[in-house]
Amino acid sequence: MTSSRSGSGRLAGRIAGGYPLAETYHSSALEADMTRLTQQVSSLVTAATGLDLPGDPTTIVIGREEWIDRNVASFSHLMKPLQHQLTEKLEASGPGGRGVATFANRMVQAELTAVLGVIARRVLGQYELVLPTGEDADVVAFVGPNILQLERAHQFRPEEFRFWVALHELTHRAQFQGVPWLREYFMSLVTELVEHSRPEPGRMNRIIDEVTRRRGLGNPIIDERGLLGLFASSEQTVVIDKVQALMSLLEGHGHVVMDRLGREHLRTQERMSNVLKARRKDKRTAAFFRLTGMEMKMNQYRMGEQFIEVVEREVGWDAVGLAFRGAGSLPTLEEIESPERWLRRVA
Repeated sequence: MTSSRSGSGRLAGRIAGGYPLAETYHSSALEADMTRLTQQVSSLVTAATGLDLPGDPTTIVIGREEWIDRNVASFSHLMKPLQHQLTEKLEASGPGGRGVATFANRMVQAELTAVLGVIARRVLGQYELVLPTGEDADVVAFVGPNILQLERAHQFRPEEFRFWVALHELTHRAQFQGVPWLREYFMSLVTELVEHSRPEPGRMNRIIDEVTRRRGLGNPIIDERGLLGLFASSEQTVVIDKVQALMSLLEGHGHVVMDRLGREHLRTQERMSNVLKARRKDKRTAAFFRLTGMEMKMNQYRMGEQFIEVVEREVGWDAVGLAFRGAGSLPTLEEIESPERWLRRVA
C-alpha cells in the first residue's frame, strides 16, 4: 500500500468523496462517544446473545479513505500467495513476463479500490478480524463521515444512532470472540477461495458456455454474486455459497439482536431501522451492486433475518445457538432459504 495514494488510492478517495463535518470537532466527539458506547454495549450484547465478550476491543473512528486503505491492505495480504504464483508463472513465460505481472497486480488493486470507493460512502462500521499487516485483530472500526452525515441528513439523535450502530458491530465481535472455532473457520473459507483463484485452462470457453446457458434459460447473465460469480470456477462457487450462508447467518443474527436491544433501549429505533432498510433498496445503486456482487450482501441481511425469525418462532431463541455448536451445525445456503430443513437436521 505504499503507492496506493499516488494512483488508484486517489481515485478511490475522489469516488468516496468527503464530508465537511468530518474534519471538525464533531469527529473527536464521535470518537469519544464510540469508545464509551463500545464498552457500554458489550455487556448488553453478552446478555442478549449468551456469547462471551472477553476484554475490550480496540475502538477507532476512521475516514472513508482510511477505510479503503485498510481493506485494500488486508485483501492484498490475503492475496499474496496467489500473486506470487501468478508472477512466477508470467516471469517464466519469457521476456516481458515481469512487466505483465506488475501490470496485472496494479489493475487488480485499481479495480478493488474503485469498488471500495463507492462502498466507502455507505459503510458505517466494521469488525476487523485481520489487520492490514495480516495479523489477527480485535478492532471495531467506525466510519465517522458516514455516521455524521446520516445523523444530519435524517435528523437522528446522535446518542441513539451511535448506540444502535455500536450494537451491530459488537454483536459481530460476540460472534467471532464468543464462538471459539468461528474465526478459524471463516479464515479457512477465505484462504480456500483465494487458493482456487489460480489460472484455469479453458476458463473463457467455460464462461461463454455459462453465459449462453443463462440466456437460454432466460436468466440474468450476472446474478447476485456479480462478476465474481460469473468468473468463479466450480470449486469457488461451492466456497462462495458457504461464505454466503455463513454471512447470512451472522448478519441476520446481528440485525435481530441489534433491533431487539434497540427496541428495549432506544426511542427512535424503529425509524432508524426503516431508514437503513430503505437505504439498502436504493435503485440508484442497484446496477452497481449487482455487478460487484454487493447485491448478494444486501440479500444476506434479508435472508438471514428471515432465517433467525423463523427458527425463533418455531422452537425459540435458544435454538438459534445450535448454529454455533460447530461448522457441521451451520445452515447451508439452501437451509437459510428453508429454515425448516435446518431444524429437521440439527434440532
